[in-house]
Parts: sequence; structure tokens; C-alpha cells
Amino acid sequence: MSRSIVIAHLYPREMNIYGDLGNVITLVKRLEWRGYDVVVKSVEIGEAFDFSTADIVFGGGGQDSGQMIVGADLLHRGEQLRDAAADGMPMLTICGLYQLFGRGFITMDGRELVGIDVFKASTIGSTTRMIGNMVIQSPRFGRLAGFENHSGQTTLEPGQEALGRVKQGYGNNEHSRLEGAISANAVGTYLHGPVLPKNPTLADDLILQALKRRYGVSELGPLDDTLERMAAKVAASRPR
Repeated sequence: MSRSIVIAHLYPREMNIYGDLGNVITLVKRLEWRGYDVVVKSVEIGEAFDFSTADIVFGGGGQDSGQMIVGADLLHRGEQLRDAAADGMPMLTICGLYQLFGRGFITMDGRELVGIDVFKASTIGSTTRMIGNMVIQSPRFGRLAGFENHSGQTTLEPGQEALGRVKQGYGNNEHSRLEGAISANAVGTYLHGPVLPKNPTLADDLILQALKRRYGVSELGPLDDTLERMAAKVAASRPR
């Protein structure tokens, strides 16, 4: 009997820059290679969606204008998403949606976008453009490599765990040397690129947590990640 996994893709039209759709493709292929059926359901503005039917939630990055468009709709879904994150549902949010999964984002011109509090993190706009290849060391996932391009400066509150420590690049802001945030199995990060094709450890953790919750799976069958690790190595070696 076939087993299926549902990926909820938040606002794919508004929040998808720097190849973030590649993260969904990576999750789909790595599940299919292991014999699972995958259903990707787009979560669009104004359309009802029950997150209890999902196994993985993904949201990409976007410009300030994209965040303005989706912000109010995301707030309406905030309680469902907080409950799902607290229950251990794996989530990956990139850049713009990482900011909105925190306390919120204040733009350069003073507009405030309220977040949904999955992460205890706040972001303000700045004149500094943080751009280039980034490498971090994560206690949970090891070395992660990707591409950052943001001017938002994110600060984690005391007690909020970072995704990792920056070895190359900026990360959450110019000063802390911390990158991203992690709460249970919810991950927020500024790593674009997309991040998952180059970082199979992170991709497989999201998959394993989904399969554990849905089917009680305790380990994944191995895949040949030679190309993925070569891509990460190249990204990490490129100058900013």
C-alpha cells in the first residue's frame, strides 16, 4: 500500500525568489526516491487550508511588497501554524517568511508587519545589503551553505535557539554571527540558493520528522548525495 506525504507550500506566487521553489522540488524527489507519494498543496491568499492535513510546511522569500500582500492572510493562519509547530510539524521558512514567522518586521519606511510568533525573533529594515554566499555551522545539521540577500536585521530573543553560527557571511544581522532560528522542527533561515539541494542533511531531517509523525518511521534509507555535497563545497568556496 502506497504512503503519501503532503507538503503545504505557502504563497508560491508571492514568496518565491532566488530559486526557493527548488526546496519543494528537493523534498518531493527525496521522498519519491524512497518510495513515497507526494502531494504539494499551494496555500493561497484567502483560500481555506487545514494545516492538520499537512506533513511539511514550506514558505519562501520575497520582497517587502510580497510580505505586505501575504501578511494579513498569514496572521489569520497564525494560530494553526503555531499549534502545528508546537506539535512538532517540520517547517522551513526562508527570508521574508522567516521574518513573518517571528514577532514581525518593521520596514525602512516604518511600516510594521506583525508576525505569527513561531520564532521569538524581530526584524527591522536597514540600509545595509547583506548579500553573498554564506556558510554556517549548525549543532543539529552540521555545515550548511547557501546564498543570502537581505537588508532585514533579525534579532533573536533570549532563549530562542539559532539555526547555527556564521562562518562566512552575515546571517541574521551584521553583528551577532548567528543565523536563522529553530523551534522544535520549525526552521527559519536566510539561506536561499535554494538551500535544500546543497544541504541534504537538512532536507532529510525535515523528511524524517514528517515520516515519524505520520508513519512512525525512525530512520531513512540512504541516498547518494555526492553531487549535493559537491554543490555545497563549491558554494562555500566562492568569494562573496
